[in-house]
Amino acid sequence: MSTVITPSTTPAHAPADEAELDELLSRPLPGVGEALAALEGDIVLLGAGGKIGPTMSLMARRALDEVGSDARVIAVSRFSDPASRTLLEDAGIVVHPADLTRSESYADLPDAAGMFYLAAMKFGTTGLEHQTWWSNAAMPALVADRYRGVPSLVYSTGNVYPLSPLGTGGSTEADEPAPVGEYAQSCLARERLFSYASHTWDTPVSIFRLNYACELRYGVIADIATKIAAGEPVDVTMPAVNVAWQGDINAWALRSIELAGTPPRILNATGPETVSVRRLAHWLGEEMGIAPKIVGEESPDALLNDAAEIHELYGYPSVPLRRLVRWVGQWVGGGGRQLGKATKFQQREGKF
Repeated sequence: MSTVITPSTTPAHAPADEAELDELLSRPLPGVGEALAALEGDIVLLGAGGKIGPTMSLMARRALDEVGSDARVIAVSRFSDPASRTLLEDAGIVVHPADLTRSESYADLPDAAGMFYLAAMKFGTTGLEHQTWWSNAAMPALVADRYRGVPSLVYSTGNVYPLSPLGTGGSTEADEPAPVGEYAQSCLARERLFSYASHTWDTPVSIFRLNYACELRYGVIADIATKIAAGEPVDVTMPAVNVAWQGDINAWALRSIELAGTPPRILNATGPETVSVRRLAHWLGEEMGIAPKIVGEESPDALLNDAAEIHELYGYPSVPLRRLVRWVGQWVGGGGRQLGKATKFQQREGKF
């Protein structure tokens, strides 16, 4: 059995390479295996070839192995990156290539006892609004129809909330959505479609509103570190963010399927701190030995998420914020690879 990650067991220094990084990101936290085994059957992850899907799939496989379950983990994606497919296959995960934008792909999708929906379009949505709505609203309708009655964990985003005044602590699950821009609007449409499935077909659903997952190759902290390393200015107009280690996000998402219900259960997912973008830049600059260039003036509000409910359920992140910042600074400062998928967290008008 692998070592559980806790604040006292995570290393002080960043992982040495991507293999070590992926091992940390996919190391199961307590309760993950039990939650998945309770489904009593295979699980399928749709959109498993993206930023989060590979390590989430790996964690699911490792967690099921730890509790002695032979349920299959099935990863569905176009797998445009062959390396992701190889990584998953080598770990014993069943790979099912499929293009979910094509309706003819759905008849062949595997049956499952639990479904995790990760597919979405965010980057490059401005100018391609038609693709955005197809990916974020039409595809969920096809998926919800295919997996009627199957417990489902649906990834969403904190972008469905409006900007919050800095002193309020961020939006809670009880707050009404007020999405800004077509990306966020299409994400709320995705939620509504799965809610329709929950009410109409008794599909147990859990909606996972995330912002922001961070690892060393992408995420808000890596975005800031990359700018500092390149000598580019860091804009602090978006004054603050919430972030959490992607390994914790993986574990919380996998466990959250146990909360799926009718009507859907909504959970915010992020770290407990409201952290200043300026402070992140200075912490990273200290770690990298580069004085950050700051531009802009802090606005009085930001896209902020209050995730107190998920912390009460599953605990605080196993990798504390300051350590995560240190890891990112060491990784980026040492020339570690980036995925080239900026979060665009600075965007205040919802245009991605």
